[in-house]
Amino acid sequence: MASPINTAVMKLKLRAERSTRDHLIQTFVDVDPLLTLLQTEDHQILYGRRGTGKTHALEYLASDRDDAGDLPLYLDMRLIGSSGGLYSDPNIPLAERATRLLVDTLQAVHEQMLNTVVEQDDVFDGSIVFPLLDNYLEAASQVVVSGVVTSESGAQGKSTRTKGAALTAGIKKIPEAQLSLNIGDALEEQVNYKRTQTGGGKHRVHFGTLNRCLLSLCKSLQGKRVWGLLDEWSEIPLDLQPFLADLIRRSLMTVPLITVKIGAIEQRTNFRVADGATSYIGVEVGADMTANTNLDDFMVFDNDQAKASEFFENLIYKHLKSELPEGYLDSTKPSQDLLRRMFTQSSNTFGEFVRAAEGVPRDAINILIMSAQLALDDPISIPNIRVAAKRWFQQGKEQALRDSKTTALLRWIIDEVIAHRQAKAFLMRSDAKHPIIEMLFDARILHIVKKGVSSNETPGVRYDVYGIDYGCYVDLMNTVKAPKGLFEASKLEGESGFVDVPATDYRSIRRAILDIERFEEAQTI
Repeated sequence: MASPINTAVMKLKLRAERSTRDHLIQTFVDVDPLLTLLQTEDHQILYGRRGTGKTHALEYLASDRDDAGDLPLYLDMRLIGSSGGLYSDPNIPLAERATRLLVDTLQAVHEQMLNTVVEQDDVFDGSIVFPLLDNYLEAASQVVVSGVVTSESGAQGKSTRTKGAALTAGIKKIPEAQLSLNIGDALEEQVNYKRTQTGGGKHRVHFGTLNRCLLSLCKSLQGKRVWGLLDEWSEIPLDLQPFLADLIRRSLMTVPLITVKIGAIEQRTNFRVADGATSYIGVEVGADMTANTNLDDFMVFDNDQAKASEFFENLIYKHLKSELPEGYLDSTKPSQDLLRRMFTQSSNTFGEFVRAAEGVPRDAINILIMSAQLALDDPISIPNIRVAAKRWFQQGKEQALRDSKTTALLRWIIDEVIAHRQAKAFLMRSDAKHPIIEMLFDARILHIVKKGVSSNETPGVRYDVYGIDYGCYVDLMNTVKAPKGLFEASKLEGESGFVDVPATDYRSIRRAILDIERFEEAQTI
């Protein structure tokens, strides 16, 4: 029989999309100044790895903007359309895949706006708004993409476009690909085409009618700002992302009363591709959309243990308070009373839990659930935390590494950094991008602890500090092989030793730098 607290822990929902919006609002923990940045009217990308809270933040923002009198439209990009695997199927021409994605997204925007107008009929004048919504839907349904697909076969195709008709997709001449929105006279042509490996480059989009419809529609919404919140962007196939980004840039982002926010995983995005020497398809990050909100940076807590502890104390309390019997906790300090009851030697055990979470809320909740399963009727102990962290690492992270080279690099890093150096972090040049390191970071096995570290040995060169996940070395805790700190360095004042909280400048960090070339050389032998 489990204790009331452990029973409540084991009932926690693991993913935000499985929760109601009311539950997400009740359990949201702000990391200052995250919400303030998201409330700006700038078009913005919210980056963050899986489990860092992008969905939670965007759902909370939607509720916040609704309370402020605006019109938020939250779209889960995994649920756009009803075409199953059509978007990612390489056997379907790129033209058809892109067209369906663009139209389905615009229609999803229309559906949400229509539902809002119907629900708030006391606010909106339906006799004005409904015809404008119809005009917008008609313009959206006439988007046409035509272009080259990439495989080696020959066939015949027929392209038909009729004024006012529904969606059509056609294949035009090789080797150029064109993306266009056409509203015009009837046109039918029979063409012979060959699908090649080279693919096409150019595209053109004409959004005049669509923009006019959107402008008229927004003006009819009683001054409400429309917030387009596009979550799970990284689930869109990479080759289609620039097409959808271009549509958003040329339609939604050109309307003054529309703000667009996109939730994405940085390592799985493709917002822009070149279209000739001076133009591009998609959005330019930093110019068209800001990217100043990265949850991976926010959740590092600047290596401030007190700040991290405060966040996870609030996270646990907000998730569990509604699941516990009324009056169970001390009403004066309920969150602190919860920790006292939940953990043995509450401060030490809770501190171990915070370290094991590595700043990732989803990892924290999974480790907590597994710890409660181990503890049952007893308070959660440090051994429970360590066993749970190891299990979660093996089941939730390590098994996801299907690529043999990625697994080999992880084993090499563990041996090189943890076993030989007795450290739990290493440094890499900030300007050196290694795809497997990024893959391990995306899998939450590596964590960026600090950016922009410098050394007197290499003036002008900056390094990023990568921490190795707690689950990689938890077995070594309380042994002679346990890590002695983050990494070894010589400080500016001349002291040498292991660093627990990384500074910005050092006299020497030579022993902490990871030389990936040594791994690459070993792989070629």
